Amino acid sequence: MGVLSEHVIEEIRGLPAQFPDIRSAVMPALDLAQEHVGYLSPEAMSEVAELLKLDPGYVQGVATFYTLFHTEPVGKHRMYLCTNISCKLRGADDLLAHAMQSVGVGGQSEVSADGLFSVEAVECLGACEYAPMMRLDHSYHYDLTAEKIDALIAERKNVLPIHGEVPAKPAEGPPAAPAKPARKRAAAPRKKKADA
Repeated sequence: MGVLSEHVIEEIRGLPAQFPDIRSAVMPALDLAQEHVGYLSPEAMSEVAELLKLDPGYVQGVATFYTLFHTEPVGKHRMYLCTNISCKLRGADDLLAHAMQSVGVGGQSEVSADGLFSVEAVECLGACEYAPMMRLDHSYHYDLTAEKIDALIAERKNVLPIHGEVPAKPAEGPPAAPAKPARKRAAAPRKKKADA
């Protein structure tokens, strides 16, 4: 029995039909394996190679070339902060240090004690006009501030940042009925310049 679930195996088996060359399926297959296992263990890479009928050395080469693939355990939530020139000029280095301190890691190869976070500086994430920015899990966050980073961390820790971080408590009693949406008022017709 391998490390990949039957569901992931079936998804990987379906990938070659989507590409003109089998090697084009390696990156999506590795992404599926990493998402399932948490990182690309030697066993996961071997399974991917076997499923795609490729040389294991080729698959490992792809996995070790790209920085978004990890061959060591990483946190459940991975923060990739861009430190390229646009982001650097807008404070990315300070934000990187803040993120690392906030989750309790001293280096980029570390995982937080609770296993929830890892933080990594990366080159360009392709959104220079929104600098500074980061990728957290599978979402991009723009115009970052220390406060935005703190809110994103608190959200993933399931805590409320009210006078320090306090774990969120489930509501007691029956669930409340959803609030009715407010009625929208019809907008007044806009006047033309000639009408003014």
